[in-house]
Amino acid sequence: MKAIEGGVTAATGFMAASTAAGIKYKNRKDMAMIFSISPCRAAGTFTTNVVKAAPVKWDQQVVEKSLYAQAVVVNAGIANACTGAEGLGYCKETAEAAAEALCINEDSVLVASTGVIGKQLPMDRLKAGIQTMAPTLDGSLESGTEAAQAIMTTDTKKKEVAVQVEIGGKTVTVGGMCKGSGMIHPNMCTMLAFVTTDLLISKELLQEALREDIKDTYNMISVDGDTSTNDTVLLLANGMAGNPEITEKNADYEVFCEALRYVNESLAKKMAGDGEGCTALFEVKVIGAESKAQAVTLSKSIITSSLTKAAIFGHDANWGRILCAMGYSGAQFDPEKVDLFFESAAGRMQIIKDGVALDYSEDEATKILSEPEVTAIADVKMGDAAATAWGCDLTFDYVKINADYRS
Repeated sequence: MKAIEGGVTAATGFMAASTAAGIKYKNRKDMAMIFSISPCRAAGTFTTNVVKAAPVKWDQQVVEKSLYAQAVVVNAGIANACTGAEGLGYCKETAEAAAEALCINEDSVLVASTGVIGKQLPMDRLKAGIQTMAPTLDGSLESGTEAAQAIMTTDTKKKEVAVQVEIGGKTVTVGGMCKGSGMIHPNMCTMLAFVTTDLLISKELLQEALREDIKDTYNMISVDGDTSTNDTVLLLANGMAGNPEITEKNADYEVFCEALRYVNESLAKKMAGDGEGCTALFEVKVIGAESKAQAVTLSKSIITSSLTKAAIFGHDANWGRILCAMGYSGAQFDPEKVDLFFESAAGRMQIIKDGVALDYSEDEATKILSEPEVTAIADVKMGDAAATAWGCDLTFDYVKINADYRS
């Protein structure tokens, strides 16, 4: 597997465009379009929040019932959530406008929105944006990057990644972009992500690969404990790599799953590391667990602990908060057997052994915790299972950003 430059336009046949439609923001691009010159098999996973935005409902129908998908239209600034029948009708209008501009079928258009909940989309601007983007679609890496920038809300940086693998004697590319900075909490999956590939694979296996992969990627991140109304991951495969079609779980399928894991994990970590107001990516590894489920529960509990996140912001090796978060997670373990380590680019240090603090240097611990990427490793000494979760520190700026988000 080889990491390459690019995102959603890295795979053969995929194009992108973006524009400043004035949906909410001024003097910046706020709409993006992804298009495949060949129809795609589509897979998707969506928020578990009972309050689902209109685009989620629309995309669920397209993924489930349409034979193929060919385009995605995304806007930033307004979420089109809690907008009733009118908001769902706007999804249909968006698909109709894109279908007409691109000369494709309406039911092959996916839509996505992100931003403020409860406001209706300004459809005149959105449709004008579609008309502007359609003739400017381009397969360059630059177009993909500009699309990744256009879908940002409180994100501070664009998020994209791409890799290449060999499958069936052909070079297959998997690329993607995402947005997510706040209202991020694991439970499939708190953000928007769009992954494209030129692989030829059955729709059933494409969906299964995505459904299984999110468990260890997007579902393992958290910024603030809030599961969004708009969470969507879309995976489009247009088959243009020319590989023999994957119709069973063979060696080729496993290679694809490895590439998909790399892309999704990379995007997930980019979101966790760009949490609203954060200064550090916080990674938690639970090892020595008796089961994967136990490791997942423990790592998620640590990563979502507000007190632990605040300690990471203060570069404070307050290990008691981590042990406490493990204790209320609901998972059973012996706290008197837990070993805990901190590590970063500045070094590695064991903080507790068998549930008791060691005689470590607070200054050295602070140095390790002052890096932009920090890892805590908890060994519960019960078996061979492990899990990793990603989050960020909790800062003053998180409150500032969300106190006036609508304005």
